[in-house]
Amino acid sequence: MAGSLQGKISLVTGAGSGLGRACAINMAREGATVVVSDIDAEGAGQTLSAIKQQGGDGMAVLADTSRSEDVAALIGKIVATYGRLDCACNNAGVGRLGAERVHEYPEDDWDCIMAVNARGVWLCLRHEITQMLEQGGGAIVNMASAAGLVGVARASAYVTSKHAVVGLSKAAALEYAGDGIRVNAICPGVVDTPGVRGQIKWLPASVTGFLLRRMASRLMPIGRLGAPREVAESVTWLCSDAASQVSGLALAADGGHTAR
Repeated sequence: MAGSLQGKISLVTGAGSGLGRACAINMAREGATVVVSDIDAEGAGQTLSAIKQQGGDGMAVLADTSRSEDVAALIGKIVATYGRLDCACNNAGVGRLGAERVHEYPEDDWDCIMAVNARGVWLCLRHEITQMLEQGGGAIVNMASAAGLVGVARASAYVTSKHAVVGLSKAAALEYAGDGIRVNAICPGVVDTPGVRGQIKWLPASVTGFLLRRMASRLMPIGRLGAPREVAESVTWLCSDAASQVSGLALAADGGHTAR
């Protein structure tokens, strides 16, 4: 039985670990040829190996999505290799847990987060949409966050960047609806990824487990942290023809967090 992305050429940025890796593997499982992109060559290679181990296909491309020339080269390589780009998940992003308040926030950290999370998504959209206009359509999912729908204290740069992703996705959805290009955002809650665990990695394992459970009980009405594949399933659906009527959506995959 054909998968929901059978025969499609797909791109996932930030696919060297965590949510990006889960999205890339799930898209391949559904039949897509997946271009795995990351600034981490080793991580991207590991994701590509996992795709091939399950019988999928694709390639790994090193790229820094905050650099226009890198994104242009990335899309150019995809088109040169496969002739088209059917769907993309702009997932590459950075963040800081428990950062300073707004008036104390370091300028360099603010600029870095905005460069990757907001400007990087815009650069990806710019080059992806240019190609999709030429070929007659496509589907794009931008990785936002529940923090793109509500405020979070001591995370002002991250919150600002993810609100920007949601707004940018809605604007692009309106601008290109008549061109057969769908643009959506997905807004995960707290997901159990290496990135989340890495921000508390200096703590003993028992304490880390306690904090993760506490985080889940406080933030997720569903009572547990999200799993990467759960978010990946939603991304895959938004990229598929099953979601052909869906554009401009900011989908909260957050265990009920933003329903309160």
